[in-house]
Amino acid sequence: MASGTDRTGLIHAAQTGDPAAIASLLAVCQADARRYAWRHCQASDVDDAVQESLLVVARKVRALKAAAAFSAWLFTVIRRECLRLQRAMFRHDPLDDDGDEVAERQLASRGDAALRLDLTHALESLPAHYLEVVLLRDFEELTIAEIAERLGEPAGAVKSRLHRARSLVREYLLA
Repeated sequence: MASGTDRTGLIHAAQTGDPAAIASLLAVCQADARRYAWRHCQASDVDDAVQESLLVVARKVRALKAAAAFSAWLFTVIRRECLRLQRAMFRHDPLDDDGDEVAERQLASRGDAALRLDLTHALESLPAHYLEVVLLRDFEELTIAEIAERLGEPAGAVKSRLHRARSLVREYLLA
């Protein structure tokens, strides 16, 4: 990370909600976040853990009470995200090669009313940042670029969040 004085000033600026300061802070701490995630996550989860953790940091840095606690807070966020991803991996058995067909048969066997109700419950179970991208993409029919512009986030982050949201809805419906 940057030197202590520079980093503290950047954290204070980010806490004021300055978008440029938040972007700079995320850029500065990304390498440390990735190294820490490599030690605490499955290799396949590192990118997701870092991305989700940095999203949390961007959204909640204003609530951080002391700039000196930033590193410890960042590493706590990453560790929690790694644990969440690990728990999610063991929550459901992965579907085999015929999984899509099985899923389609399972969902097709439900009545329209039951499926609507299940879908409503699945969407309500999503965290707000996942629900937002699903609603913008699938209900308002915005493109990824339009969603990214509206949310002020990179298109890659929007794609990743949309993919994860749809996966969570699918898991909910198949559970």
